[in-house]
Amino acid sequence: MSALAKRLGLLRSQAGTALPSVTPTPPMPTTATRAQWPRADGARSPEEVVAQLRKLMKLRVPTPAKRPSGPVDRALPGEEVAPGLRYLEQSAPWPHDDGELALYDIRHEPARRTDLLAFDTETTGLAGGTGTRAFMIGAADFVEGRLRIRQLCITTLGAEREMLKTFSKWLRPETVLVSYNGRSYDRPLLTTRYRLARLRDPLIELRHVDLLHPVRRRYRGVWANCKLATVERELLGVLREDDLPGSEAPAAWLDYLRGGSADKLRRVGLHNAQDLRSLFGVLEAMRDEAAVDTVVVPDAVDAPVTDWAFD
Repeated sequence: MSALAKRLGLLRSQAGTALPSVTPTPPMPTTATRAQWPRADGARSPEEVVAQLRKLMKLRVPTPAKRPSGPVDRALPGEEVAPGLRYLEQSAPWPHDDGELALYDIRHEPARRTDLLAFDTETTGLAGGTGTRAFMIGAADFVEGRLRIRQLCITTLGAEREMLKTFSKWLRPETVLVSYNGRSYDRPLLTTRYRLARLRDPLIELRHVDLLHPVRRRYRGVWANCKLATVERELLGVLREDDLPGSEAPAAWLDYLRGGSADKLRRVGLHNAQDLRSLFGVLEAMRDEAAVDTVVVPDAVDAPVTDWAFD
């Protein structure tokens, strides 16, 4: 058989029909290489990974906030009467020749001028509730024929209790509170803060004249709205310039707590002081016309309110 096979192979080669030799294919490796993710300890840093993800998701790279290179302006007016609590007192002439104000036109009993105390707060928000706190309390009253403006401002969270205790000392049983929307906002907010601080609430039993309600009764539908700024312009002829809106007050205070500039916080103090002067201006204008001929709202005080704006 082997001889026959050799003979047949020889004949096929002569006829040109021999099969080509085939080189055997080497066997496949036992372990195939698999695609792998880059190792966590590879060359790319976490910052590079985040940058790659932002690029894939087409996100804008945030610009870091720039702080001034020089010293930060941290100056606030007044004096520190307790750790983290600042006190500022000013006075202004307020011409008047009556010791008692007739308030029948605004549906209130008469009140002695020396018993009136206008108050206004600057807070961390407008929603109210236990999460909102007052970081500034301003009050105005009459002393020896002049309008006295006192303001308390906390520069640390821990000073809130001392601020509440100081404000309570300004109140007497015969005090008549004057506010603008204070019955619905400022007083309940302070009442909550007194309770959380485990202090007696000195406001709850005091007589309260909220000027928002008589203004609405008299001027709703006459003016575009009854905001205090509108009342000042229409009733008192006061137009604020460079006034910091109340909505920016929380951010101004929080920025100061975080080490930022005091510039906007001083403007909050200016805003608060103007509110206090306007409260008495509105009260004078809204009370019985027979008891008052003109309404005088001083533009400045002897110790200027502009002390809140340092050069």
